[in-house]
Amino acid sequence: MTKYKCKCGKTKDISTATIVFISGEWETKEALCKCGKYMDSEPLEGMPSQIRTEESLSKKKRGDKLWDGAKEKLIGERGINEDY
Repeated sequence: MTKYKCKCGKTKDISTATIVFISGEWETKEALCKCGKYMDSEPLEGMPSQIRTEESLSKKKRGDKLWDGAKEKLIGERGINEDY
């Protein structure tokens, strides 16, 4: 949910926002205050933050696996400088 604040001091939590062009500005349709003004929100305020720690998402390990597979296909199992 995103937290919206009005200049009059009222707040509102909105989970689904509809952006509309009203009077030359982009406003959230559901953020209309009882005073008649549209509420504003801070970009990160009320937004959840998640950190995914799965091993498959790790760039370092995934890159190593890709390089090892490509290296084996290019030069073979024995290596480039070994005798046949």
